[in-house]
This record gives sequence, structure tokens and C-alpha cells, in this order.
Amino acid sequence: MRRDLVSRVLLHLVLGAGALVMVVPFAWMVLSSLKSHADIASYPPRLLPTEWVWSNYREALAYAPFGTYFRNSLLIAIGHTLINVILATMAGYALARVPFRGRSVLFMSVLAMMMIPTYTKIVPQYLIAKGMPFFGGNDYLGRGGYGWLDSWWALIIPGALTPFAIFLFRQFYLSLPAELEEAARIDGMGEFGIFARVMTPLVKPAVATVALITFENSWNNFLWPLLVTTRDDLRVIQVGLAAFQTAERTEWAFLMAGSTLATVPMIILFLFAQRYFVQGFATAGIK
Repeated sequence: MRRDLVSRVLLHLVLGAGALVMVVPFAWMVLSSLKSHADIASYPPRLLPTEWVWSNYREALAYAPFGTYFRNSLLIAIGHTLINVILATMAGYALARVPFRGRSVLFMSVLAMMMIPTYTKIVPQYLIAKGMPFFGGNDYLGRGGYGWLDSWWALIIPGALTPFAIFLFRQFYLSLPAELEEAARIDGMGEFGIFARVMTPLVKPAVATVALITFENSWNNFLWPLLVTTRDDLRVIQVGLAAFQTAERTEWAFLMAGSTLATVPMIILFLFAQRYFVQGFATAGIK
């Protein structure tokens, strides 16, 4: 009994230390967003501001059109989330419950796509977006114009469907009993009805997990929007934060305030969906 108590105490100490390491950068960002320029430039650095400058948030929002940046990031994140959840549930259900020739090969291809590093796909995706036929002045061969560049198409379509989401939904659909769909077929329900009305409502943890991860990845995406957009009205929040960094100086107080505002939506979203999120990862590898 004493050994179990000691093990539990050590476990909580290790977890507490890990939590502290993860919380410290966020706490430092929030405190720095409320410091004056003198406090930020002081040496040695001060943990708490000598003067709480709440106006940093107002001035940061007025520094650049952050209302437009927030709107763009929100629309893109919602678009990616809806597309990924809808298409990935269909693909995952087909790979798990619909027998067809080549299903195993297709599933292996999905796993192979998960192993490709994200940044190795940037150049091919950019060339595909630039050479999209009949868009941006391109002819039917994708020449003569700029394709999807500087448009909502380039921000939403590439990367909207992820192989991880397909894999996760397949694992969840495999864990459901076959008797459910057999009973539905006996009642005369079609395949799409079984998918939409019987099986999918039972995989809510997977839906919440995929939705949260997709929204987070889209909200925090920096490199792709930076490459495919030059118009200020298409900038996203992560790219817009670079407005506080110039060749001459960096407005650290405003940058920390903008970063805090960009982080808060994800924290709120995770707090509401954390139960399903943890359950989704805990049961993803059942089969």
C-alpha cells in the first residue's frame, strides 16, 4: 500500500512538472501583453509588470485590420472542419463497412499519405494551385494566369481533407457491432441511411476529435496562407501577427497581445470538447 502511494505521488509530481513547463510560456505571453515598453526592455526581465497596460489590446487591434484577419481565419477553419468531417466520415465508413475490390490497397495508401511530411508537399500543392485550369486567367492547360493564388479556393480546398481523419473514422466504424447495420438492412434502410442515421451518431467522439484537430491546425496555419496570398483582405491571423515585426523593431507588447487573442479561441474550444477529444484518442486503436 505504501509503495502504491509513493508511486502515485511520484506520478503526480512528474505530471505537475510537465504541466508547469507547458503553462509557463503561455503565462509569460499573457503577462508580457500587459507590460509597458519599459518593462519589456528591462534587464533582468520582470515576471510581473510594474504597470498593467490593458490598452495594449486595443492598440494592437488598431495597429492592423485584425478584424479582417480574425474573420478570414474563422471562415477558413470552419470550412476546413466541415469539409474534413463530412468527407472523412464517408471515406472511413466505406473503408470499414463497405466491401469492395481494392479496399485494403486504398487503406494502405491512406496510411502512406500519413507518413509524408507536410512541408514536402508545399511545392507540389503550390504548383497545382497556380496551374489550376480556367481559374485566374489560366487556359485549359493551366497556363497564362495565376490559378487559385490570391483566392479563397487556395485557402480552403488544399488540405481540407486529411488522411488522419479518414484513418480515425475507419477505426471507430470498425469498432461498431455488425448487428446494427444488419438490423437496419432488414428494416429496408439503404446504405447511406445506415451510414448517416445509424452508424455515424455512434462515433461522436471521433467527430469531436477530428473537428477540434482540424480547426486547430487550420487556425494556426501560417506557411500556406503566406505563400498563396498577397492581398491584405485575405490575410489570416497568424500571418497578420507579423505586422508587429519590422526591420527596425518589434512591438513585443502588441505582438504578445495579438498572440494571446489568437490563442484564446482554441483554449475555449478545447475546454468544451475535451471530454470527446480524450475519449476519441483513447478508443481510436480498438481495431
